[in-house]
Amino acid sequence: MIAEFPPGLLMIVGAIFVPFVRGHLRSAYMLALPLLGIWQLVLLDPGTFGAMSVFGFELTHVRVDKLSLIFGYIFYIAAAIGIIFAWHIKDLAEQASALVYVGAAVGATFAGDLITLFVYWELAALSSVFLIWAGRTERAYSAGMRYLMIQILSGVLLAAGAVLLASETGSVAFNNIGIDSLGGILILVAFGIKCAFPLLHNWLQDAYPEASPTGTVFLSAFTTKLAVYALARGYAGTEILIWIGVAMTAFPIFFAVIENDLRRVLAYSLNNQLGFMVAGIGIGTTLAINGAVSHAFAHILYKALLFMSMGAVLHRVGTAKGSELGGLYKTMPWTTGFCIIGSASISAFPLFSGFVTKSMILTSAAEEGYLIPFLILLFASAGVFHHSGIKIPFFAFFAHDSGKRPKEAPFNMLLAMGLASFFCIGIGVYPQPLYALLPFPVDYVPYTTTHVMTILQLLMFSALAFGVLQRTGLYPPELRSTILDFDFSYRWLAPKIINWFMDAGARAWASLKTDLLEMLAQFIAAVFRYTGPKGIFAKSQSTGSSAAVIVTLLLIFLVALLA
Repeated sequence: MIAEFPPGLLMIVGAIFVPFVRGHLRSAYMLALPLLGIWQLVLLDPGTFGAMSVFGFELTHVRVDKLSLIFGYIFYIAAAIGIIFAWHIKDLAEQASALVYVGAAVGATFAGDLITLFVYWELAALSSVFLIWAGRTERAYSAGMRYLMIQILSGVLLAAGAVLLASETGSVAFNNIGIDSLGGILILVAFGIKCAFPLLHNWLQDAYPEASPTGTVFLSAFTTKLAVYALARGYAGTEILIWIGVAMTAFPIFFAVIENDLRRVLAYSLNNQLGFMVAGIGIGTTLAINGAVSHAFAHILYKALLFMSMGAVLHRVGTAKGSELGGLYKTMPWTTGFCIIGSASISAFPLFSGFVTKSMILTSAAEEGYLIPFLILLFASAGVFHHSGIKIPFFAFFAHDSGKRPKEAPFNMLLAMGLASFFCIGIGVYPQPLYALLPFPVDYVPYTTTHVMTILQLLMFSALAFGVLQRTGLYPPELRSTILDFDFSYRWLAPKIINWFMDAGARAWASLKTDLLEMLAQFIAAVFRYTGPKGIFAKSQSTGSSAAVIVTLLLIFLVALLA
């Protein structure tokens, strides 16, 4: 019976009953939903169901294959961990919207057509914005509004692309799309917005750090990874994605190094890791696709772990700014340890998950002869260790002693971080269960002497560089600051330019209006002389006609004067 229920709807329908469940029973109820969802996925057979015809188009509500299943599994696992982390939260809106958000993401991964995908795509955007607004600050509200507009724009482009494709092909099936048509290009841009492509990425750094400590954990797991799934489904082997991906891995490094807000640092490193996945999808070989998908799986877990550790710090201390932290390891040792595990995983240390998954992408780039992308990806691997592997735990828990002595994180937060750490280490030590879930058969051994030694040397040189820069005072200090990214162009620069043009136009019009009014006044005077009592017009026309002409001209003059 449950196997016939569309995946994702279980969470969406379950969210309706959240307000009616009280106390600890609500926490148990919410945790039961993703666990039930995992059981449902285990029971699903490959194939499609829920087909229907709408306006002459065949819609497939559910398509089950290995690509959709692995994303379904990790989305439910991330949801379960996030719910445990948020057990202490009593905000009904945040709890219900988180469940709808998870359900929409899961439903989208099983959508067999673009119309069904669009419905879930927009539902994910609408439900996730409440997690940002749960930050309960003016900045969170403003960031949420910007986030919502960007995400809705993504949905509009997806719908427009689907309509164009349907008119060209007569089908809305969600399979490989490519960029050979305008519809395909529009859909790629829609996916790119959600995946935070370069110049389309600022909504991520703008919104995620403003969400609640628990909301950020959910946000980090679903929106961008849903886009990765969509790219893998629709654009595998599209070569331009290789270059987009390598750009994504490189540019966030420089921003992350100088950023003070550690949750924003993690948002930049999220961009960096997405780049590896996008590059792997662009390469398009079975090894590269397996690498991109497995890296998305691992990334959801270790990024959630890092956001949970910073969320625990924010929960206890009230800030996640590096300039205001330090020395927290003395009273938060468990959180410190879990953060280090997440840092080792994102840095691709051997025996941690990132090493196993990222190496597939690097190997595929080398095997396919993409030398420049390979070198950039290698540089980005060192960079992510620099800003996420070292900077996050160092400035949060060590560095200078801030004098703060908060309590250790609550038990539910520690439990969630412990579960994520288990997966991070488990995948790194024994990756075969993950390999079994991947879309294609795996014939890959990550633990070769050459690969291990290469990565260790890379990481050690990166650590040495950090140490030298820190000791010599050349490393950018953690200071209160505002980092200007591309959003500066449309949040500050564009309004300034528009206002300047409007002011210049107003001044030009004021000057021109003076001249026009003078000319109009002279014209009316001449006409008045012509239509006045002694004018030629008055001698040949009635008094009423003359008066009508004069009144009309006066009205024109009055309108021009008020303009």
